[in-house]
Amino acid sequence: MDMIISAISQAMVWAVMGLGIFISFRILNRADLTAEGSFTLGAAMGVQMLHFGLHPLIALLLSFFAGMAGGAITGLLVSKLKINSLLAGIITMTGLYSVNLKIMGSANISLTGTQSLKDLLAPLNLPRNLDTIVIGSIICLIIIASLHYFLQTEMGQAMIATGDNYQMAKSMGIATKDMVILAYMLANGLIAVSGYLVATDNGFADISMGIGSTVIALAAIIIGEVLIPNVKLYKRLITIVLGSIVYRILLMLVLLLNFDANDFKLFSALIVALCLAIPSIQGLFQSVRAFRKGAK
Repeated sequence: MDMIISAISQAMVWAVMGLGIFISFRILNRADLTAEGSFTLGAAMGVQMLHFGLHPLIALLLSFFAGMAGGAITGLLVSKLKINSLLAGIITMTGLYSVNLKIMGSANISLTGTQSLKDLLAPLNLPRNLDTIVIGSIICLIIIASLHYFLQTEMGQAMIATGDNYQMAKSMGIATKDMVILAYMLANGLIAVSGYLVATDNGFADISMGIGSTVIALAAIIIGEVLIPNVKLYKRLITIVLGSIVYRILLMLVLLLNFDANDFKLFSALIVALCLAIPSIQGLFQSVRAFRKGAK
């Protein structure tokens, strides 16, 4: 039971990154590798602000704004300089590595001796990992409600239209370049918040903590879509949280099977690849069934 609670607690803080990746991957329909840099940026900024004595919630907001700044750089490279979105993300991610080192001052920085989000729940005397679940759940609910509201607005609909068909949206008078920049900013702002939450949960920020984080977020999105397909937007956002929980439980099972913990990222990649291949596999089975019926 302790392992399940631990898995769920990690799932809740990583689900925030899934919500961020959803904006760039599904709404904007672009691959964005800025995420791995902005994830660490949020952790670095948040932990350093805690060392400066700032309130944990203020540190969270600063992490969000730092992530938005990173996303704005990628958005400008894509929309203004016409650089391929994948390359633009790699460029920003590479640059953020040095920025993150400057912010942290070293490759690793501990939260020891600082007040974190967990300390705010200390009066409740919650069991281990349950405080992380509460924090993650509250933040996920706020983000889902905010995104659902925003995407129903005129600006949110313009962003969706830009992702669906860039040229058509442009012909309708939508400021598509601005929508692209805004989407990158929102996505990476949420990703940075996730980095801050993960650092809070781990008790430290590390310069390499963002490596492979994009795959983890994609796993949450894809698993959620496979488990509960064809649902309305707000339900799709909820499925990301569900997908994150299922993904963490799968990794827990891998651990119980005595696989090496160093193989986790390999299993993450395999899980995402399998989930992405499910529609093709289903189509293959349907074709085989149709062929057999025709043969009869």
